[in-house]
Amino acid sequence: MPVAAIEEIRGRVAQEIGVSDWLLIDQPRIDQFADATEDRQFIHVDPAGAAQTPFGGTIAHGFLSLSMLSRMAAEAMLIPDSAKLALNYGLDRVRFISPVRSGKRIRGRFRLDSVEEKAPGQLLFRHTVTVEIEGEEKPALTAEWLGLIFV
Repeated sequence: MPVAAIEEIRGRVAQEIGVSDWLLIDQPRIDQFADATEDRQFIHVDPAGAAQTPFGGTIAHGFLSLSMLSRMAAEAMLIPDSAKLALNYGLDRVRFISPVRSGKRIRGRFRLDSVEEKAPGQLLFRHTVTVEIEGEEKPALTAEWLGLIFV
């Protein structure tokens, strides 16, 4: 994660702070996620069956796209230079907007919404993340993501 002074980070509230690189969501990744979560619905793992749906082929699980936020954040989120530990604190809102078809690439666009002191030595960061699908107008998802930073 890119590192910055907390004063610099606070100065970036209400601004886009980073965009991740593109990540390929291919069928092997979808199949591995299906195995890990035991969600093997045919629209994810059966190319022939999924071809008969309005999607025209397999699509990624919404939760697969959401789970990639951690990977995307490693490239795009700012973390205070005084951070001792950063934890995923949860999500306040998630909306799955468009399916991610197998073979497409996604990336995360991060906007810092707020930084507040939760307790002494603890900062609660709120980000709005938009997961874009390469070449498509609508994003895969939007999420309000919370991170707890110990400084």
